Amino acid sequence: MPRTKSADDSPSTAVERALAILEATAQRSGMTNAEISRKLRIPKSSASYLLRTLERGGYLRREREGGKYRLGLKVLSLSHRALADLDFRQVAQPILRQLVETSQLTAHLAVLDQGQAVYIEKVDAPGFIKMNTWVGRRMDLHSTSVGKALAAYLPAAELDAILKARGLAKRTPQTITVASRLLRELEKVRHQGYAVDEEENNLGVRCVAAPVFNTLGEVEASVGLTGTIAQLAKGSVPKVAELVREAARKISQQMGYSARRS
Repeated sequence: MPRTKSADDSPSTAVERALAILEATAQRSGMTNAEISRKLRIPKSSASYLLRTLERGGYLRREREGGKYRLGLKVLSLSHRALADLDFRQVAQPILRQLVETSQLTAHLAVLDQGQAVYIEKVDAPGFIKMNTWVGRRMDLHSTSVGKALAAYLPAAELDAILKARGLAKRTPQTITVASRLLRELEKVRHQGYAVDEEENNLGVRCVAAPVFNTLGEVEASVGLTGTIAQLAKGSVPKVAELVREAARKISQQMGYSARRS
């Protein structure tokens, strides 16, 4: 007599079980076949089949010792793609507005593109003094705070290629034009978590910026506050830097970044 097909054999049941396995392994630091079978009440043979299938696809990886299954890199890759599809500007805009309200300075969000920092969002400070910046403006990395915040976390080979291709043009008498000095500056950025532009791109203008990280722990963007040297006095830089770092941290979290993974 032919075997009657049960609900357990249906494709939808297999999909539901596979998703349940991924969710269960994500919540724990690894699970064995037996633990998954017991927790999800799936027959051990069915769990074994699904686990092997997920492992082949890269969604799970199995430890040699102990046989525990953990999430694979494929899951991380998919989550990164999903998060990348979020409108970065939509995520950042309310945080930038709050940053401007608190600081009374102009806020920018910049990304790296073809070796330059490009503004993709701007929120003006209140008052009559307006910064000569706009969405779409391109700037060199070495002479701007948003650029330094992006450059500081690039792989050494990528940064070297950018510097060789674009050089270190002198924008003002304050601009860093020596590579060794710039590398020391970027090390300082990594150490303190923020970058400063001390009239290096425009005389009379000071900027402070911090990096925004994505779910892979890579720099996705940078957040900066800009003002005249009267608006943003040198002595207030540490306080402003904390505001910028907090804003960058909030955006990073909403884009899926967790400091525990870095």
